[in-house]
Amino acid sequence: MAIGSGVTSSTVSALNGLPFENIIGGPLNACVLAQKEAALTTIDFINSVGLTTDSETGRTEAIYVHFTFVQNGRKVNISVPLLTIVPIPYIAINTIDISFKASITGSEATSDSISTDASYTKTSKSNGRYGLILNRKKSSMTSTISTKRDSKSTQDSSYSIEATVDVAVHASQDSMPAGMAKILEMLGSAIDMCNPEGELTVSATTARQTETITITYKGSDGIYHPEAIKLNGNAGFGKITADGVSVYYEIPADASTTDTLKFKAMDEETKVEKEVEVKVEPKAA
Repeated sequence: MAIGSGVTSSTVSALNGLPFENIIGGPLNACVLAQKEAALTTIDFINSVGLTTDSETGRTEAIYVHFTFVQNGRKVNISVPLLTIVPIPYIAINTIDISFKASITGSEATSDSISTDASYTKTSKSNGRYGLILNRKKSSMTSTISTKRDSKSTQDSSYSIEATVDVAVHASQDSMPAGMAKILEMLGSAIDMCNPEGELTVSATTARQTETITITYKGSDGIYHPEAIKLNGNAGFGKITADGVSVYYEIPADASTTDTLKFKAMDEETKVEKEVEVKVEPKAA
């Protein structure tokens, strides 16, 4: 096997073993959860800051801010829905950038070693006698042959794994959903001004017998209170109807033309009484 093929196999195996579903899916899942938390924060803000629930009826109502200021030389009350004057947190994730980089190198070591050892030894001896006994001669010879060969081959390679994930999340204050924008538009149109002592008005200050006049009373709280309208006078009792906003009074046919109708209303907030007069005229011939 060629050196490096094992490294390649190990490298590919290591790359396949990386948890891509966690590397890429983890940041995406975190952003989805963050968007969910942002939406819940918006809902909690609207419920806790802009709305209130009546403990008796259980009805949810918008919270209004009421204050007085001077307009055209007179004091007026203004009622503004709180949600129209405070910023509503609506954070949305616009883009998610995930950059992933994997750096993988391999490591493998191969070593080959060859060793050969051979030896040969030869020894020879000889004895000789020449002439006299005293002239003896001994000889000895030893020969040794030794061979040795060593061979070693080593090849090394190495690898390491390094993974880097960069996540960039871009979020900003997003535009309101269409439904919420419509509600805020309706609340904005509900901004109203009224007399801080209440305001009692009639459709006409003179009316003929059998005619119907409209009486409206708006309290200092900016709400119409038809139930607060009372009739005083000597014209008798005519037909009275109401629609939740105004009172409609039909002047009797026998109402005296010398009488003046007087309508009154008491403001429950300021305890100020308002009064308007309507003069009765003969009906047309």
